[in-house]
Amino acid sequence: MKIFKDRLFKFFVIFFAFLTLLPLFSIIFMIFKNGISVVNLKFLISLPKPPGETGGGVLNGIIGTLLLVFFASLIAIPLGLLAGIFLYEYRDKKVGEVLTTFVDITQGIPSIVVGIISYLWIVKKMGHFSLISGSFALSLIFLPIIAKSTKETLKMIPIYIIEASLSLGISYPRTILKVVLPSSIGGILSGILLGISRISGETAPLLFTAFGNPFLNFNILKPVSSLPHLIFVYTLSPYDNWRKHAWGCSLILIIFVLMVSSFNKFLLKKWKIKF
Repeated sequence: MKIFKDRLFKFFVIFFAFLTLLPLFSIIFMIFKNGISVVNLKFLISLPKPPGETGGGVLNGIIGTLLLVFFASLIAIPLGLLAGIFLYEYRDKKVGEVLTTFVDITQGIPSIVVGIISYLWIVKKMGHFSLISGSFALSLIFLPIIAKSTKETLKMIPIYIIEASLSLGISYPRTILKVVLPSSIGGILSGILLGISRISGETAPLLFTAFGNPFLNFNILKPVSSLPHLIFVYTLSPYDNWRKHAWGCSLILIIFVLMVSSFNKFLLKKWKIKF
């Protein structure tokens, strides 16, 4: 009887796990099914055609997404590392607990609210949309992810490593920079990749900041396109060609996210990191 109950319980666990994953697999299958016929070399290296015309590509969206993620990383990674170190150092003090709660709350703020805040802080003062305002909005989403992962990774570093460094006469700040951070590089890098996966698919903040651009733009003070924004615009379009391109953009974006997530899992397994 016990063996029967054990097997029955195991069956239900596997069954409900499969039911949980079924919607995810169906979404991925649908995106691949509708997007694979659109994505080709010309689609990747061409700019969009005017409304109503066939052909064209999404080069502006691909480059724009990479630029937005790059500049968001330049803003969020240094500040996130410093914040994570600070939270680690003051984890047992009241200020550390308050700031940790603040980081958790910030991490849960809806992205559209972040977009509105960035619009009020940057776009409204500049008088126009821009790449840098979009990157700033994404960095606000990115920063708490890095801070939290940095803190949790530093907590896993054995205290005797720090004590050994201090016993050799090395100052505490130098111990953090030269001993602790290099020892936790795997977990920190994993948090960075997790944040990149998160912000690369954000649409709502970019509607209020980067806005979109049908042309290829490298100027940080001008509007820029992105794959999530193109998906949003093309999906609402009355043109069949643009709706097909929306599937192609979705496929490119999901492949990028899957690649980053797979590399992240590889790092977690290689360094045996457990959050």
